[in-house]
Amino acid sequence: MIKLLRIKSSSRTEFVDITVGVQRLVAESGVRSGVCYVYAPHTTSAITINENSDPNVGRDILKELNKVIPFDDQYGHSEGNSAAHIKSSLMGVSKAILVEDGRLALGTWQAIFFCEFDGPRDRRVQVKVMAG
Repeated sequence: MIKLLRIKSSSRTEFVDITVGVQRLVAESGVRSGVCYVYAPHTTSAITINENSDPNVGRDILKELNKVIPFDDQYGHSEGNSAAHIKSSLMGVSKAILVEDGRLALGTWQAIFFCEFDGPRDRRVQVKVMAG
């Protein structure tokens, strides 16, 4: 069964740590060993896994993405959010994370982040935990 995490972003671009919410859904699923799929059903957002101990890592990633893919660059898309669509495609909208002993099998410094590229917005992330 697909479960939903609700996210409220507060900036045009930001990383929102959703690890605790995803882990809660893994625990509620009762799955001890398997895979957790995390999916953002939005065309201007993404999911990534990276360091959570230093918030500058996420800021640095966003800073570089914004340099490489500027907000204004004579895009043809009329809504004015082409940069967000490009960032979403490059970062990817889903991740699969192994589950062992009922816990996400993340590395010591890893966390799951919802990547907002067209905020602020109310968003949702879909999570599915499968045994196996």
